[in-house]
Amino acid sequence: MSLFRRFFYKKPPDHLLEISERLYVFDSCFSSNVMGEDECKLYLGSIVAQLQDHFPDASFMVFNFREGDQRSQISDVLSQYDMTVMDYPQQYESCPLLPLEMIHHFLKSCESWLSLEGQQNVLLMHCERGGWPVLAFMLSGLLLYRKQYQDEQKTLEMIYKQAPKELLHLLSPLNPQPSQLRYLQYISRRNLVSDWLPSDTPLLLDCLILRDLPHFEGREGCRPIVRVYGQDPKVKANRSSVVLFSTPKTEKHTRLNQHEECILVKLDIQCRVQGDVVLECIHLHDDLVSEEMIFRVMFHTAFVLGNVLVVQRDEIDTLWDAKDQFPKEFMAEVHFSGGDDAMVPTMHAETSTDPPPMRRGAPIPPPGRRGHGAPLPPPPSAGPPP
Repeated sequence: MSLFRRFFYKKPPDHLLEISERLYVFDSCFSSNVMGEDECKLYLGSIVAQLQDHFPDASFMVFNFREGDQRSQISDVLSQYDMTVMDYPQQYESCPLLPLEMIHHFLKSCESWLSLEGQQNVLLMHCERGGWPVLAFMLSGLLLYRKQYQDEQKTLEMIYKQAPKELLHLLSPLNPQPSQLRYLQYISRRNLVSDWLPSDTPLLLDCLILRDLPHFEGREGCRPIVRVYGQDPKVKANRSSVVLFSTPKTEKHTRLNQHEECILVKLDIQCRVQGDVVLECIHLHDDLVSEEMIFRVMFHTAFVLGNVLVVQRDEIDTLWDAKDQFPKEFMAEVHFSGGDDAMVPTMHAETSTDPPPMRRGAPIPPPGRRGHGAPLPPPPSAGPPP
């Protein structure tokens, strides 16, 4: 059979990389260069001519991950060839991922287009400058969704290898792969349940606990603050993200925690979250102004196991050269309280205070059950996807 396929294999058109049957990526996605308007028209015109010769009876759809909100240049050019272009954003609160509902829409659209009976439709993937990290994730998700691959990490690594390694480092100051792998696990859950898109019941994000502190500014410790981004559960009609919580940059609300003194540090948050959430833990410098990212984690509340999400050093998004700043035993726990009946304390962030860090020699509370790396719980029942 493999000999049969090789005999009838047709080389893909120039400037296109074949990911799987009738699924291609523009090779401009693997470069940080930006084409001028005339160069872009020639580039796309050449590819379209080859595609029409290669697939004379096919229809084409293009998914483009654009920069900003302006109409993309590729839409203007390809519309002249009667090609449909669907635009998606490149990030969610600076994380090269998209909300789970948008991911689901993308996957369903791709599957429907490629599976139309009696048609040989072709799917083309494109991203504008800066979009390669999210495009790599979405391609990996599509291959898993269609059950062409099964291992999330190997699939993501395979896609990233199609571009120079330096490109990801250039476009993303943090390594996004831990959060991307978490969302690929969510996609893999689709193969085990019928109602895959979960309901997003609100949770109360109670606190963040850090165990075995990382080292910043040449010290064996850090001054951590927290920011939380996500959909405002009180404004259900607006699906855009907002800042849900931010630690005030004051001496009252921040303290330098030394590794040799602290077993763990608990940071109170107390905000309601729902759906896709980005949590940033940031080191605040002595001037209480300058910041340095400690780690970032993006997750969906429907997949939180036992009201706690526990992540270790290899499961958080960090700066590329920061791994040695984290002890091997480092662990972060995000604790929640249950859904709609959880009461948010009636206090403002400016008046809340964190409890003192737990000093060495004190009894160590047990860590929560792991929320990433452990088997994912079945998501709550949901209605049919939109």
